Amino acid sequence: MSDAWDVVVVGAGIVGAACARECATRGLRTAVVESSGVGSGATAAAMGHVVLMNDSPAQFALTHYSQNLWRGLAACLPADVEFEQRGTLWIAADEEEMEEVRRKHRVFAASGVASEILDSDALAEAEPHLRRPMTGALLVPSDVVLDPSRAAAWLMEQAVRAGATLYAPRRVMSTGAGRVQIEDGAELHAGRIVIACGAESANLVPGLPIRKRKGHLAITDRQPGLVRHQLVELGYLKSAHTVAADSVAFNVQPRRSGQILVGSSRQYGDEETAVNPAILAAMLERAKVYLPELGECVLVRTWTGFRAATPDKLPLIGPWPADATVLLATGHEGLGITTSLGTARLIADQVMGARAEIPVAPYWPGRLFSAQAHVTRDSETNMEGR
Repeated sequence: MSDAWDVVVVGAGIVGAACARECATRGLRTAVVESSGVGSGATAAAMGHVVLMNDSPAQFALTHYSQNLWRGLAACLPADVEFEQRGTLWIAADEEEMEEVRRKHRVFAASGVASEILDSDALAEAEPHLRRPMTGALLVPSDVVLDPSRAAAWLMEQAVRAGATLYAPRRVMSTGAGRVQIEDGAELHAGRIVIACGAESANLVPGLPIRKRKGHLAITDRQPGLVRHQLVELGYLKSAHTVAADSVAFNVQPRRSGQILVGSSRQYGDEETAVNPAILAAMLERAKVYLPELGECVLVRTWTGFRAATPDKLPLIGPWPADATVLLATGHEGLGITTSLGTARLIADQVMGARAEIPVAPYWPGRLFSAQAHVTRDSETNMEGR
C-alpha cells in the first residue's frame, strides 16, 4: 500500500464511488479507502430521490447538471438500481404555498426545465389517495427515484473495472500533505486526496465547517398503487432551512416493490443512531395528514442517518484552503444522491486541470473562511471553469 497514486478517495458512499469512477475512467491511478462497506453509511440511509432543487442558483445549477448526468447513465444501469423517472409533485396545502408553486414554475421555465402546475382537481386525479382538497401542486416530471446503495455499488464496480483499487474495510486515521495514514500503519501517497466521507469528513479535516443533521425514514409493507410520484409538501423547504429546532415534513416515495418510503425529519444535536420515538411519531403523523391511508400500512423497518450540513446549504467541492493536496467532496446534506455525479465531474476536472462545465466558485471550500490559507495557482486556475 505504499505505492503512489494520482488520487486517493476517502469514503465509498455514493459521492466517493462516483468520484472514484470519474477519476479512474479518465485514466488517473485511483485508490479508494472505505471504513466499512461500499454505500453503507449515509448512502444506505438515504431516500434515493434525484431531484431538481432551486433554493439558490448554485443549488439549481448543480442539481440540474447532476440530474442530466444521471439521465445519461440510465441505459447502463442494472435493473437492481431501480432507476425510475417517477417525477416529483410539490404539494401546496394553501394559497401561500401555491404562490411558491408558481414561482418554482417560472424559475424552471426560464431554465428550460419542464414542469406543470396542477390545480386541486388535476392533483386529485394524479394522486387519488391524497387528502382532499389540496390547493394544487407543481409536477416536475424529470425527477427520478433509485436505490442509492445499489447505485453506489455499481459506480464502485465501474471504478474498479476502470482500474481503481478499493481498500475496505480499512479505517483512515489521518490525511494531509499527500499522505493517507491507515489504521494498520500503512500509508498511501497521492497527488490529491479526495475527502468524501460525508459527516465523518470533519474527523479528518480539522476545522471543517460541517455538522451532522440526523434524519429518520420508515418503509411500509407493499401497497401497490397507493402512491405514483415522489410526493413532497412545499413546507418541506421551510423544514430544510430550519436550524434552531427539530422539524418534520411530508415526503414519500413509491418503490418498485410496491412499498412506500416515508420521510422526513431533521435534527441537529442528536448524534445517536437510535430511532427517536417522538420524532418518528411526529413524522408519521405529518405524513398521514397528507396521505391518510398510510395509517393503515404496516411499517416493516425504521432507521436513521446523518446528513453532512454546511452553514450555507451548499456542498464543499474543491481544495481545502490549508492543504492544496486535499480536495473536499462533502457537505451535500440531503442532496448527495442527486449531486454525486456532478460533484465527481467537478473533482476530476480539478485534479486534471480541466475546465468545468458549470461554475465551481459557489462550492469552493474557501468561501466559508474570511482568512484563507494559501491555495496553489493551479487550484485557483481550475476555479475559473464557468
